[in-house]
Amino acid sequence: MIELKKELYKQCLNYVQKRMEAAQLAIEEAQKASNDDTKSSAGDKYETGRAMMQQETDRNVIQLNETNKLKVALNQLNYLVVSDTAETGSLVITNNGNFFIAISAGVLMVNSETYFAISPASPVGLRLKGQKIGYDFDLNNKHYQIKKII
Repeated sequence: MIELKKELYKQCLNYVQKRMEAAQLAIEEAQKASNDDTKSSAGDKYETGRAMMQQETDRNVIQLNETNKLKVALNQLNYLVVSDTAETGSLVITNNGNFFIAISAGVLMVNSETYFAISPASPVGLRLKGQKIGYDFDLNNKHYQIKKII
């Protein structure tokens, strides 16, 4: 079961890496477009184009910073620990889904099985954290019961 958690962790790292690369590429493209615009434009059109490229760069820098926070959170995560209580790094199997409490990375697939990488601060993460096998709760008109904690 530790191998399963290791694979989920690896997929979360890949998710973060892809987001970082996409943000970095978008920043570089916006800066290149801004530089190209300076060579061929004049007057108000030039200023508007530069302002739009700067806004695009700023948006992507914010996204890159947020993704860096996800990477830091993953680096601090100890997924190798197995506890009888759901906590950050736990894989929680419920009657209504399998949840890896790590970062919000969406749906992950391992051996044709679906897992949801969720943040401990997400609504489901908040309900699961600190709970034990057998705990049940309702959220968004769905009933959940913890079957297993890995």
